[in-house]
Amino acid sequence: MIDFEIDPKLKMLREMARAFAKAEMRPIALECDRTYTPKDSFLIKAYRAGISLGGAPRSVSKTESEFFGANAKGAERTTNRLAALSAEELCWGDAALLMSLPGPGLGGPPLAFTGTPEQQKKYFSIFSKEDPLHFGAYGLTEPGAGSDVSGISTTCRKDGDYYVLNGTKCFITNGGKADWVVVFGTLDKSKGKADHRAFMVEKGTPGFTVGKIEKKMGLRCSETAELILDNVRLHKDQLLGGEAHYEKLGSGGFKTAMKTFDSTRPMVASMALGITRAAYEEGVAFAKAAYCLSRPLPHYQSLRDKLAQWERKIEAARLLIWHAAWMSDLGIPNSKEASMSKAYAGKISKEICREVYELVAGRGWPQEAFVDKWFRDIQIFDIFEGTGQVQRLIISRRFMEGLSID
Repeated sequence: MIDFEIDPKLKMLREMARAFAKAEMRPIALECDRTYTPKDSFLIKAYRAGISLGGAPRSVSKTESEFFGANAKGAERTTNRLAALSAEELCWGDAALLMSLPGPGLGGPPLAFTGTPEQQKKYFSIFSKEDPLHFGAYGLTEPGAGSDVSGISTTCRKDGDYYVLNGTKCFITNGGKADWVVVFGTLDKSKGKADHRAFMVEKGTPGFTVGKIEKKMGLRCSETAELILDNVRLHKDQLLGGEAHYEKLGSGGFKTAMKTFDSTRPMVASMALGITRAAYEEGVAFAKAAYCLSRPLPHYQSLRDKLAQWERKIEAARLLIWHAAWMSDLGIPNSKEASMSKAYAGKISKEICREVYELVAGRGWPQEAFVDKWFRDIQIFDIFEGTGQVQRLIISRRFMEGLSID
């Protein structure tokens, strides 16, 4: 039997996220967008409320099987479903502020998937400290390799018990203020993904510097940084998962990157959905205030149809997200489903936010500044964590794998 009911505990946590978004995020969103800076008081308040970006696990000595799937008592994990539900609500408040929150961020999943118990303890434990606030980051994208992860050029040369890293990473969320960054490199680029490695690179490591901080059209108060690695020397203990992990699995760095995306793409899709729901609600409010939709006029009929299409697409995206998140919680391979949720949510979110903007813009609507912001913010959601084109490529590949041709 298929059950679409939300667990009572998850429902309570979703309501808490909704209340926080309404009381603490929406009121300061426009000011932070203008200043390109989140308020420190907000970040501290979020931390004290237990709201973070990529929350660290309660225990930092768990194995991967304990993070995902059933726990020792047989109860399902709900980590990814909670992340999806919370992300939608918090991004209804403001997506840029959510992305500015302290926490391990996108660096959390690969550390949880691949890190040794010692690495997890060392790097997750810092998030239990409030003063100062702490951040993690995920360093994969490069000027010449974003969607094509297999093409990364950052090198990691083995030198005894050390690795020497050289390269540049770009568009790294919270990269400039991160205490540590999961950085991907390659031992031999000619071997493609087979020689990828992931490292825990700590702030202050000689040769590891922050380049430019991007000034963006949307998500302005979320920091997006360039990171430069110039002969960065790392002990083998900072190789994520340890050397035995790569000897055992092969393509370990690439698999770590892909598994991270399978976990985080539904959450990113949910973030897009939160922005879209905010825009949709404003579009409905404007339509009700500006038009008498009960009148049998062709223009009003067309507008009613448009509102119904928006709602239908939002609901379809939400179900795709929940399905992918549920699979991730149970440890079921979900690469196709994660990409489906990301591809669909990214596409319909841009479409709906644009149409709401076209409906409201220039009409003197009190919330027009928010509609403009949502239109700017949503543009990135069909790009980062893998473009829509890449998601459709993944979906088609998984589909073809399931075909039996006699």
